[in-house]
Amino acid sequence: TKNQEPRTYMPPLPTSITRDGPSRIVIHWSDELVCRYVASELRKRCPCATCREKHTPAESTQARPLSLPVLSMAEAQPLRIEGMRPVGNYAYNIAFSDGHDSGIFTFEYLRELGQA
Repeated sequence: TKNQEPRTYMPPLPTSITRDGPSRIVIHWSDELVCRYVASELRKRCPCATCREKHTPAESTQARPLSLPVLSMAEAQPLRIEGMRPVGNYAYNIAFSDGHDSGIFTFEYLRELGQA
């Protein structure tokens, strides 16, 4: 018998990304899984430092006076994905219609979100 090299695990990779209306995308993965994503959910779960800071409770918020939330015109519109650019061979940078474009969504994180 020949010595076979051990196989290394290759995580699934996106094979195609398509739009499903103005606010949804569909990612087909190399292991044949198909995941659908809604722009507002992706935006809500953006992994960038600014968004993570907004979602984590801080002690300093108790010291600030109460301020009423304000919706910008962009926030009042249905959120869309304006574009997706590959980042290396491991992630996508997603640009949203509200102007936010600093989140880098790793393939692993997109898989996790798609299976939630």
